[in-house]
Amino acid sequence: MGLVARREERLREIAACLPSPPDIYGADVRDLAALQAAARDFIARRGVPDIVIANAGISVGTLTEHSGDADVFRKTLETNVIGLVHTFQPFVEAMRGARRGTLVGIASVAGFRGLPGAGAYSASKAAAIRYCESLRVELRGKGVSVVTICPGFIDTPMTKKNPYPMPFLLGVDDAARRMARAIDARKSFCVIPWQMALVGRLLQVLPNPLYDRILAGRRRKPRANET
Repeated sequence: MGLVARREERLREIAACLPSPPDIYGADVRDLAALQAAARDFIARRGVPDIVIANAGISVGTLTEHSGDADVFRKTLETNVIGLVHTFQPFVEAMRGARRGTLVGIASVAGFRGLPGAGAYSASKAAAIRYCESLRVELRGKGVSVVTICPGFIDTPMTKKNPYPMPFLLGVDDAARRMARAIDARKSFCVIPWQMALVGRLLQVLPNPLYDRILAGRRRKPRANET
């Protein structure tokens, strides 16, 4: 197993809880060269991986009217979308050569429709869904599977800041087990939990006037400088 994240010290804490020591790489997914170096080292040590999971993501409230939020938009899109590309790119050729492997992109139900105060996050997750779909079609018949997982609300530090109800909230361990089952089954697209799939489908078919009326008064996620 190989673990990649910006906070290398946190990775070492996680590694201490695992039955066998993983390879650890401190890197930011926005840095393609760092991801390529980590991939080369991992493949040299362990061979072509069976599964690569692109899970890095950030979520913060944004409002277009604030000029300072432009940098937040950029960072969110670079992390949540370009980060997927940077995570997968170093492994695709090796997986195609071996004619095996699974690439897993973690998107979100927030990508189904635009949410007020979350323009950057919704846009990034919508893009992540379509990027993974394109990649899946590109690799069809090459022995490499692409799995897109769209979680709903998971009880993490990221969601604890949400000032609105979070239906069907999952604990981290429960969510991880469900994701593992979806990856093992090589599902091309999976919403977790299944109840959020119904909610997402309903939101997608709502006429715009009705959707706008319902969502306009919804409390939004705080911006970076808001408490």
